[in-house]
Amino acid sequence: MLQNDSILTTISTARTDTIAVHSAKPQTPYEVLRLLPKDATPAQQDSAIQEWFEPKEIHYSSRPDTLHLPGQERPRDLKEVNLPHYYRENFFSNNTMYHPELSTERIGTSGTPIPYSFQNDSFVTGILIICFLLITFVLSRISDFLLRQAKHFFSTQKSEQTLTETGSEIKFQFLFLFITCLLYALLYFFYTTHFIANTFIFSSEYILLVIFSGAIISYMVIRMLLYTIVNNTFFTNKKNLQLQESLLLITSLEGVALFPLVLLMAYFQYPLQNAIIYTVTILIFAKILTFYKSYTIFFNQKGGFLQIFLYFCALEMIPLIVLWSGLLVITENLKINI
Repeated sequence: MLQNDSILTTISTARTDTIAVHSAKPQTPYEVLRLLPKDATPAQQDSAIQEWFEPKEIHYSSRPDTLHLPGQERPRDLKEVNLPHYYRENFFSNNTMYHPELSTERIGTSGTPIPYSFQNDSFVTGILIICFLLITFVLSRISDFLLRQAKHFFSTQKSEQTLTETGSEIKFQFLFLFITCLLYALLYFFYTTHFIANTFIFSSEYILLVIFSGAIISYMVIRMLLYTIVNNTFFTNKKNLQLQESLLLITSLEGVALFPLVLLMAYFQYPLQNAIIYTVTILIFAKILTFYKSYTIFFNQKGGFLQIFLYFCALEMIPLIVLWSGLLVITENLKINI
């Protein structure tokens, strides 16, 4: 009580001083609180406000609501659950602007569409993740066999030797072949969208990617068939198996070398010019290894130096040139000329 009395005394003094200075009473509680000391408690602030302001009885209007048509009964609240359906109907009931759950045509000018990017493509991301898992799984299963193949690859023995392969090892190598074809298709798709065109007659980029993959897989199958037909005609079956093992090894190593490049281009915006140089280098190195192995298996004798060039150009370079020309023709026919 003493504290409250002191506060009221202070307020009265402040009130007298305020009236003397301003000759007007505070109009808001904020002005009353400014008259109190900074350490005033909430109870003291409430007492001060009640000292200045006296609550009055609120008189609500008793006039009827006239916000409806004359002669009609008072409108009912639309929030009522049991309200009949005809109460809810009005002139705008069927307007689609009041029903966002219904499909409507967009009003206004459409903006510039976001360009396609592999970074935002979950399908391509899933393919790359699957490729990574498959490469890791296959390397964990046949890493010893690949090392033995690599050691046997540069063997200079003249005797015809082949490595014993199990059925699972052959399947894993063909799986590597498929992954390599898919990575080459992705790289060519990057090249196409950057240098040739980025709009095609298909509504989905996946169709174009499947076409490129199918063309490259067809090239690999046709090349192996040509090697098999020619080698079985002029050489023994055992030498043909030696070359097929070497070709599968070279193709598998191509896929392992190209996978980091595809990741860099898809998610880290690696310069395409550097990627082309890297891809051409890998391709040239693979052709050199193929040339070397063909020479050591079939033409490692006197007088076979000229035949190896004819053999290599007919079975390796000409199919590669046909593949590149075919991909260019396919792209030219599928792109949209603006």
